[in-house]
Amino acid sequence: MLTPRIRSHLPGVGPQAYPSDMRGVRAAAPMRNCEKGAEMTTADGAKLLAGKVVAITGGARGIGRATAEAFLRSGAAVAIGDIDVELVAKTAAELGAEPDARVLGLPVNVTDKAAFAAFLDEVERELGPLDVLVNNAGIMPTGLFAEEDEAMTERIIDINLRGVIIGSRLATRRFLARKSGHLINIASLAGAQGFPGLATYCATKHAVVGFSSALHLELKEHGVHVSVVLPGIVRTELSAGAKMPGWIEPLTTVDPEDVANAVVRTVIREKALVTVPRRLAAIIKSAQLLPYRAQLAVAAFTGATTAFTQPDPAVREIYHRRLREQ
Repeated sequence: MLTPRIRSHLPGVGPQAYPSDMRGVRAAAPMRNCEKGAEMTTADGAKLLAGKVVAITGGARGIGRATAEAFLRSGAAVAIGDIDVELVAKTAAELGAEPDARVLGLPVNVTDKAAFAAFLDEVERELGPLDVLVNNAGIMPTGLFAEEDEAMTERIIDINLRGVIIGSRLATRRFLARKSGHLINIASLAGAQGFPGLATYCATKHAVVGFSSALHLELKEHGVHVSVVLPGIVRTELSAGAKMPGWIEPLTTVDPEDVANAVVRTVIREKALVTVPRRLAAIIKSAQLLPYRAQLAVAAFTGATTAFTQPDPAVREIYHRRLREQ
């Protein structure tokens, strides 16, 4: 049982005491991808991940929370970090279902190097040497680029790209010292193609893919693995309100649990680049082989040109309001 008093790693945020029953979840349900045949049982993952220490940024909701649950089911000790102080405490408490699993909830600002370092230090003090870092924190405001506030542009870059680079460097130095570790960066389908209404977001995710690919080649001979995961459209608050034709949804849309299970499989199988769903890789490659005019026609036919330029305004405002309040 883990009952620590949690220190804050957010500038201007004081010490935060979390509930004493902050324990993890371990269940017998299998981990599934949304594709037939891509199944891994909890027992399979537990054999390789039991006792491993995993840190996840943006872990209080969405993909981050689902990923924490997936690792906990596999027997790992998990630390979730998030800028939302209250929610990360609440999520950590909710994940505490079984007394024999360990989960730690910490506030962290991924754009602050000192705060990120303190977060990892606390994780290692409470749980042990870090084995896996999942750089998942990110934001996705939508709108026309010409109308995007410059402060928001900087914020997208800071969180989605600089935060990944900061975390990667801090974790890599720890991993290299032990010649062991796995860094997983969460990118997006928007890291492989452009979407109108997401120009800056696409720029950061393309950068994360290139950065991760280069780092993978740089570190693979030193016992350190680097992977990048490209989910399609995920059913979370980030993409809520996007308007896509109904027929395209089964091809590109997944649940947070699908991404989470793919992340766990990626650690076990040590793959460099993974798409979720897996069929997305073939779709991306096929689209890139088309002539330019055909690419434009396909983008229009699939709704990619309007999904984020003409989303449901009321739904998007809920997400944008939360971003403004953080």
